[in-house]
Amino acid sequence: MKKLILLFAFTILIVAPFLGQIPIVPSKLLDNSSMDYKIFFELRLPRMLLAFFVGGVLALGGLIFQTVFRNPMSTPFTLGVASGATLFTAMAIVLGFSSMSSLFAFVGAMGTVMVLFMVASRFKSYDTSSLLLVGIALSFFYSASLMVMFYLSNLQESYEIMRFTMGSLDIVGFENIYLLAVTAFLLLALIHHYRYELKLLLTSYEFAYLKGVNVKKINYILLFGVSVAVGVAVSLTGPIGFVGLIIPHILKTIYAQSADRLIFPIFFYGGVFLVLCDLIARNLGTTTDVPIGVVTSFLGAPFFIYLLINKKQ
Repeated sequence: MKKLILLFAFTILIVAPFLGQIPIVPSKLLDNSSMDYKIFFELRLPRMLLAFFVGGVLALGGLIFQTVFRNPMSTPFTLGVASGATLFTAMAIVLGFSSMSSLFAFVGAMGTVMVLFMVASRFKSYDTSSLLLVGIALSFFYSASLMVMFYLSNLQESYEIMRFTMGSLDIVGFENIYLLAVTAFLLLALIHHYRYELKLLLTSYEFAYLKGVNVKKINYILLFGVSVAVGVAVSLTGPIGFVGLIIPHILKTIYAQSADRLIFPIFFYGGVFLVLCDLIARNLGTTTDVPIGVVTSFLGAPFFIYLLINKKQ
């Protein structure tokens, strides 16, 4: 079963750049002046790598958030990072700085992270639920502000904002891939470094305390690292939901192992899942690509309901 899934995953990664509205002929990839070469290396391959790294970051983010908040429904967007990025992107579009929307999105995401941890530093005692409530409050504030941006925008600007909120993997060249790849590998290294503490946190906070773990410090380090990585990803693609919810749960079910031993598989399969969703979005026969967030939501929403029902039982 596991070998078949792994074989399927590698097959998706191999064939994904070749499939689309314009079929790629492998033999023409040797000619750097051909249209196939340009489409493959300037559009398809960068897009696949973008999907893979974003999917991996979101999946790992889901694992950390579910561990820290002790809630299987938590996602990398729980603290409002995506909402902050969306609001600042809308501001960039309305103010006429659409070409700098990624920079605005990153500033919005990082600003949210700074506000969260500045507020958290004022807590007299460590309480993840308080941090969670601050994130929810920020999300509501950002949502209200986003409605103001919609009100101030014209039809074209409203369309651009809406497209960003649904997620997009449109990219040309490898310029942004390098930053995202470095961010993803740094996040992997951070989580792997704290894998022992993560294992103790998965048991219980009390057990981790007894083993000498500074729970508050470790949780804040992990949350900060994930939030920064998610901020980078969202600034490039917009918010893409349900990846961080689905993949950690599926991997725990398939491998039946402690999550601290699934760090690399969760990252890998998170990336493969988003590549698969993008492959579906690009091959539905529509005149334009379906936004990637629509595909992940179609797959994720039923799974989310299943988790809710299963939790109640």
